[in-house]
Amino acid sequence: MKLSRLPIGSTATILSVGGSGALRQHFLDMGLIQGTEVTVVKYAPMGDPIELRIHGYELTIRLEDAENIEISEPHQPVDVQKKSQKTEKHHPGYGEGGKFHNRKEENPLPEGETLTFALVGNQNCGKTTLFNQLTGSRQHVGNFPGVTVDRKDGVIRGYDNTLITDLPGIYSMSPYSSEEIVTREFVIQTRPKGIINIVDATNIERNLYLTMQLLELGIPMVVALNMMDELWENGGSVLVNEMEEALGVPVIPISAAKGEGIEELVRHAVHVARYQEKPLEMDFCKKEEGIHRGIHAVMHLIEDHAAQAQIPVRFAASKVMEGDEKILERLKLTDNEKRILDEIARQTEEETGMDRAAAVAQMRFDYIGEVCSETVIKPRESKERTRSRQIDRFLTGKYTGIPAFIGIMGLVFWLTFNVVGAFLQGILETGIEGLTAMADTAMTAAGVNSVVQSLVIDGIFGGVGGVLSFLPIIVTLFFFLSLLEDSGYMARVAFIMDKLLRKLGLSGRSIVPMLVGFGCTVPGVMASRTLPSERDRKMTILLTPFMSCTAKLPIYAFFTEAFFPEHQALVMIGLYVLGIFMGILMALIFKKTSFKGEAVPFVMELPNYRMPGAANVGHLLWDKAKDFLQRAFTVIFLATIAIWFLQNFDTGFNMVADSQDSILALLAGVLAPVFLPVGFGDWRIVTALISGFMAKESVVSSLTVLFGSMEALQGTLTVPGAVSLLVFCLLYTPCVAAIASVKRELGGKWAAAMAAGQCVLAWIVAFIVYQAALFL
Repeated sequence: MKLSRLPIGSTATILSVGGSGALRQHFLDMGLIQGTEVTVVKYAPMGDPIELRIHGYELTIRLEDAENIEISEPHQPVDVQKKSQKTEKHHPGYGEGGKFHNRKEENPLPEGETLTFALVGNQNCGKTTLFNQLTGSRQHVGNFPGVTVDRKDGVIRGYDNTLITDLPGIYSMSPYSSEEIVTREFVIQTRPKGIINIVDATNIERNLYLTMQLLELGIPMVVALNMMDELWENGGSVLVNEMEEALGVPVIPISAAKGEGIEELVRHAVHVARYQEKPLEMDFCKKEEGIHRGIHAVMHLIEDHAAQAQIPVRFAASKVMEGDEKILERLKLTDNEKRILDEIARQTEEETGMDRAAAVAQMRFDYIGEVCSETVIKPRESKERTRSRQIDRFLTGKYTGIPAFIGIMGLVFWLTFNVVGAFLQGILETGIEGLTAMADTAMTAAGVNSVVQSLVIDGIFGGVGGVLSFLPIIVTLFFFLSLLEDSGYMARVAFIMDKLLRKLGLSGRSIVPMLVGFGCTVPGVMASRTLPSERDRKMTILLTPFMSCTAKLPIYAFFTEAFFPEHQALVMIGLYVLGIFMGILMALIFKKTSFKGEAVPFVMELPNYRMPGAANVGHLLWDKAKDFLQRAFTVIFLATIAIWFLQNFDTGFNMVADSQDSILALLAGVLAPVFLPVGFGDWRIVTALISGFMAKESVVSSLTVLFGSMEALQGTLTVPGAVSLLVFCLLYTPCVAAIASVKRELGGKWAAAMAAGQCVLAWIVAFIVYQAALFL
């Protein structure tokens, strides 16, 4: 029987996992191995993908991948009893006076040497929250697998000679996506002085799979059992001393969100790093098992190669048995040694009754099962899990999931543009107008030179002030997007939209970078690193700019207020819909041309819903507001002054009475004819569009400076021209920061092609819209 045919709510045992390559290895690492029980929780609203419960957590895969997994007939789930005695008081096993500590083997690092740490753990286990607690940093924390897309460094508070690196989350040391490669390469090649392995205490069985591989590296390490408060609240616990003995490293219970246990964790981490206390050597397989003989035979064979490549021999042997090509390349084995390895692998497969990669995965999960049965007190089903299941009945239901998504996003935009954001914008506009009037009156009374007064009032107050008034709308949209991400809903959106996006040649995971792109294109492009396929990653990056970022909101608000005051929200929503439609159209074109092939398989964990942290949301909003304000008073400020100067002086640097005689008119006049067919061939509008390359918000400030009043703009631009201009602003190339982020991810050629391509596409669509508007 195939897993794809298992009914909802039914449980079966996995008999074999088909397929090959990195995807199959990823399935094994996630726990889909022979002998494991799996339960079908539900199907996505469109019938695909499927949500499974395995090893105590929820995993989503596609039906076509489930077709490769053979299972037994459905049966009642087996309830594995855990120890029920109360947990002991925690006494550190390592550190000064610890029961495993051996002073004779101490090899302290030189005084003053920097202690480097790698913060490593599964995706969505609380790494960034812990990093913030350790360093005082304020990195964004989300409730979506893969929020951290780049490494971040910081100094542990109170320990100046330390450097800790927050790495992207990984499920195993067999990397499946580009972000996982970042983590593995950092740990193996950089070899930090210590590792802080953060483990989700509410899902220990799945998290310890990575822990076992980290132990094989032989780097001093401590295990931080995070979310222990949730485990205790649900009647569970961990026998910490017993777990320390089973793993051979210090185990510290903590709650990163509440800041509990952090000091003890730091003391142990600093100690094992300073004295280079490596994990106790553990053999995770039973001597009578075939996998034991296989791994140890490989260890003897590759020992000298591993030493030369500076890779721990036990870690290398496990990876060789899994068929890890990158490790095999580094070992530089001879052809004869490779033949012997193949023979060892064949013998191991005969003895274990499964292929070598599955045998290694089963060895690890068997040991984890033993450790958990001896050290983990099984909790009752958590209230978070119960609550999540109840919420998901509606938000991911067959008939309610997609309408709920449309309704939620519609509500977000309506509240942003018509209620909360609009209300706050009105207050700020009133304040800016009052301040401008006061400054104008004061300068007139003081007899300030008319040129200087024009610069301050028309240039700085008119330009920068015009942009600042849109800050509330931008912050409001980021607020709602942050709530959706922190709550765990973004992961559900990926689950719901996967089948639809697959028709466009993408994975459901691509929806998250695109939704982030509605806030800002730069983090949207960076978030694409969570995608395991290079093809999907490139496609997603090229499509993200079609998701209209908040920097364009001032442009939309400015023109809709001037030309469509009674239909402001409708026009704005229409622009967002058009951007999405163009993204879909370009995706279909890419799929048939440059990016032929199928989307990457959809394998993702669904986290429990959680209440968004007020501090985290507040820090995110402050970061976005600060970034906006910095641009308003740097790039936009300088652009405003430059435009004011170029508009008011001629080539002889004489002040002009008519701006048509200015330097700016001369320069922009060269490009203006290009835009005549699309309805906005005025040199002032062209100038504003050029300034938008630096920052989209500066389009509004430039127009305010150049036209002086809304009436002047309305007298120059027709309604069809305004519609055409809005469409052009929606689609033309994003700001310099976004182009730079694309260059960093894909290279200069892709960035240049994207910038030029979007300008051409924007002109074509604007031309079609303008011609259509003339006939209406």
